[in-house]
Amino acid sequence: MKYLFWVLLLVCLVSCNNEEYLPLENTLLTVEVPENFPDLVYDIEANPPTQLGFELGKKLFYDGKLSSNGFISCGFCHEQNFAFTHHGHQFSHGVDDLEGTRNTPTIANMAFFNEFAWDGATSHLDLFPIIPITNEVEMGETMTGVINKLIADSEYQQQFENAFEEGGVNAENFLKALSQFMVMMISSNSKYDKFVRNEEGGELTEVEAYGLTVFQQKCATCHATDLFTDGSFRNNGLPPNPQLNDVGRAEVSGSVNDNYKFKVPSLRNVALTAPYMHDGRFGSLESVLNFYTNGVVDSETLDDSLRTDDGLGIALSDVEKEGLLAFFELLTDETFINDERFSEY
Repeated sequence: MKYLFWVLLLVCLVSCNNEEYLPLENTLLTVEVPENFPDLVYDIEANPPTQLGFELGKKLFYDGKLSSNGFISCGFCHEQNFAFTHHGHQFSHGVDDLEGTRNTPTIANMAFFNEFAWDGATSHLDLFPIIPITNEVEMGETMTGVINKLIADSEYQQQFENAFEEGGVNAENFLKALSQFMVMMISSNSKYDKFVRNEEGGELTEVEAYGLTVFQQKCATCHATDLFTDGSFRNNGLPPNPQLNDVGRAEVSGSVNDNYKFKVPSLRNVALTAPYMHDGRFGSLESVLNFYTNGVVDSETLDDSLRTDDGLGIALSDVEKEGLLAFFELLTDETFINDERFSEY
C-alpha cells in the first residue's frame, strides 16, 4: 500500500511538472471580410492566423529587440491611436534619433493589398517588415541579428514552438507571425461603413452627404473602392523636394516613366494621420485640398486624371472643400483605434 502511494505521488509530480511543456491549444482565427470590401489578397491558406501566432506577432511588433539599439519597435512608428501611423512626424524617426525621408504610412487593411511601401518595394506582406528592420535610419538591424536575439530568449523559443507546427525561431516563422498580426488589423467600422451597410449609426448629415457626392465625383478615381485607394502608383503633381529628390516608384522599377510616382494612400482614418503625402509636407487636410486646387505642378509623368480642359489639378470651391472635410471625418474608425487586440498594453 505504501509502495502504491509513492508510485501515484511520483506520477502526479511528473504530470504536474510536464504541464508547462504540453503544447497549448492553438485556435484558428477567423478573418472576417467586411461586406463592402473587396476580396482578400493575402493567401490565408498559406499562413492561417492562429491565436498563438497572432499573440506572438503582436509581441514582436512591440518589441525593441527588432532594432539594433533595442529601443525602436514597429509600434514606435505605427501608433494605434493614430491608425498605426507616426502622427505629427514628417519623417520616420529611427535608431539613434536618425530620420528617414518618407512619412510613415498606415498598416491597416494590409491583407487587401499586394504591394507595400510608398514605392512598392515588396509585393508580399510577409516580406514587408524586412524593409524597416534593415533600413539603417529606421531599425538599423539585420535579419540575422534579429533571429539570433530571439533564439537567445527562452520565452520566445517556447512561443515559436507553440505557434507553429514546424516550430522554432527562424526567419520564416518570424515573418509569418508578424503577418498574422497585421492580417487581423482590419479597419471597417467607421460611420461611412455603417452608412453603406445600412447599419445603425450610419445616418449622414446634409454636409456629410454632400461631401460624399463631391468625393465620388472628384476623388474616387484614385481613392477607389471602400479601401479608398486603387493601390496604384501615381504622380500627383507634388513639386519634388530638392533636398531629397525622391523619385518614388522609379527607385524600384528603374523606369523613368515611374519618376515621382508614389502609391495612392488609403483615406481610411485620414483625419487622424497628419501629416500628409509621402514626405509629410502638409500638416492639415485643408492644405491637401488647397494643393489639389491650385498647387499641382506639371511634369512628364503627371497623372492624366489631374489634367483637365481647365488646367491642372482638381477644381474645388470652398463649399466643396467644406463638404470633403466633413466626409473625411466619416472615415474615422473608433472601434479600430481602440481595439484592445492590437494595443501594446
